[in-house]
Amino acid sequence: MANTIHVDVVSAEESIFSGEAEFVVLPGEEGELGIYPRHTPLITRIKPGTVRIKPAGGADEELIFVAGGILEVQPAMVTVLADTAIRGQDLDEAKAQEAMARAEEARKSAVDKQEVATVEAEVAMLAAQLAAIRKLRKKH
Repeated sequence: MANTIHVDVVSAEESIFSGEAEFVVLPGEEGELGIYPRHTPLITRIKPGTVRIKPAGGADEELIFVAGGILEVQPAMVTVLADTAIRGQDLDEAKAQEAMARAEEARKSAVDKQEVATVEAEVAMLAAQLAAIRKLRKKH
């Protein structure tokens, strides 16, 4: 299939997606990246957000939440090495909102710069996860 690209999304725990796709869209550090077959080689960091994969053959778009990581693009292959990756259908909105409330409380009591930075990163990741959940819910 000349008009597809092989996509692997993996985390430290497991392989989340592996297969042929028409395109991939994901959150790069400088903005959203769209990757199509024969894309120029690229290595960059990704930020927390949703990876959208359009599988070959007309299957429904896959949504995967990533908490950051590294993207490697080759003309025939895309590899996402995620810190944490969760399939869209496995995201739990109640747990994410609960974690966000705890993180907001921690932000109020953070004192030193390191603690503030850690809590801010957690809040950003949870906000991205909640946005991914909303996007998935809207899709269905």
